[in-house]
Amino acid sequence: MKTLTFSFLMLLGLPAFAQTATRLVEMREVPLTLPAEAVIEATRQAVVATQVSGRIVAVKAEVGQRVQAGQVLMRVDAREAAENVAAAQARLAQAEANFTRTQNLFKQKFVSQAALDQAEAALKSARAQAGAAAAGASHATVTAPIAGIVAQRHAELGDLAMPGKPLFTVFDPKGVRAVASIPQFRFGDVRAAQTARIEIVDAKGRRWLDGAKIEILPTIDAQSHTATARIRLTQVDGLVPGVAARVHFVIGRAQKLTVPPQAILRRGEVTAVYVVKDGRPQLRQVRPGEAVADGEIEILAGLSDGETIRLDPVRAGIELRQAR
Repeated sequence: MKTLTFSFLMLLGLPAFAQTATRLVEMREVPLTLPAEAVIEATRQAVVATQVSGRIVAVKAEVGQRVQAGQVLMRVDAREAAENVAAAQARLAQAEANFTRTQNLFKQKFVSQAALDQAEAALKSARAQAGAAAAGASHATVTAPIAGIVAQRHAELGDLAMPGKPLFTVFDPKGVRAVASIPQFRFGDVRAAQTARIEIVDAKGRRWLDGAKIEILPTIDAQSHTATARIRLTQVDGLVPGVAARVHFVIGRAQKLTVPPQAILRRGEVTAVYVVKDGRPQLRQVRPGEAVADGEIEILAGLSDGETIRLDPVRAGIELRQAR
């Protein structure tokens, strides 16, 4: 059995008699925080739509693609808009000819000043209509209003685009913030908080980011009785809108017993650590609390101040089996 255990240790890359990593558990001053569930959103985000109706005839951008301001994202069939431009140009040409003719007649005193004013007004109206028609035709080409990344595409090739119907959502990845809902009874505590830390758990593991600025909206939702807090982040670190997060508002300091998260062993519903007694690791069940703002885990029961724990519970378990 010892030979098999030794071979298993070597496969894990662990020397059988290497120096082990331990930590003295003691009460220490940590930030006292108020946690709140949050979501990551972009500080600059634009929903792109068109102002003309027509079939989508070309799609030039995909989700996740980085685009520049003014870059073409989509084209809409603009034949109807082009016909409107042609009609407006024809009316403009007619109004210009009528104004010129009326102006010549006025100089020869064949028409009144009122007739000249009417012809001039008709010319200005025709010019405005021609300009509006040309602007409408230009809206058939959908461009990015800001530089950023395409977060969503709301329409496909061949769909009917309508004025105001969303086509793309583009966000600037350089600026993100965490948005949290604060219960009404904790509103005062959060308002007094000076700093906040944001906890992210994703494919990269558990990460802690620093909040740069806390902004609390001055209104409270009448249905949920919660206020909205926005926390600017100093590090973007690949975050995208929609990621779930937890904000820890630092509202004071407190003495707590904490351990590093890597020292905790979780097996089903059992949470334990290896306590070193007489040089040997002993498995002991503990009751963990919330993560504190520096990333460590508070221990509510199962450990005492002054005890020593192993920081490598997997290896400690292997050594314990090897010693049997």
